[in-house]
Amino acid sequence: MRNLKAGISIKSTALLNGSFFEETSILIVEHDEAGTTGFVTNKPFGKSLNDLIEFNHAKPFPLMDGGPVDRAHLFVLHKRPDLIEGGKQLTNGLYLGGNMEQVIEAINNGSATQEEIQLFIGYCGWDVGELEAEMEEGSWNF
Repeated sequence: MRNLKAGISIKSTALLNGSFFEETSILIVEHDEAGTTGFVTNKPFGKSLNDLIEFNHAKPFPLMDGGPVDRAHLFVLHKRPDLIEGGKQLTNGLYLGGNMEQVIEAINNGSATQEEIQLFIGYCGWDVGELEAEMEEGSWNF
């Protein structure tokens, strides 16, 4: 699918009802010869950043349930490259990853808001051609 690229959002259809992906929106962050990676952007995780042992020094900050893959790690999307170094630019003004100490500092001192930083537990991943096949069968649309 030519239109599938970083920065594009897709939405699940009724075909995925009853699954993890029921009524989800996914932001695609990588789409290349290795496959596709994205984050569910509309599913709260139910815990706050400071609920995680390794981040108990942080202020309360919502966590999103990014997907069923690698739920042992925290992932960040942000719009503050001026505060957070090392992120990969996905689209104009949106970055993936970066220096986690700087992310926590920006949250703790209030220099970045929830509109500027999103934290995800887990991500979504598809092998090459897998997401395109799911779109062909009608499980996802733009």
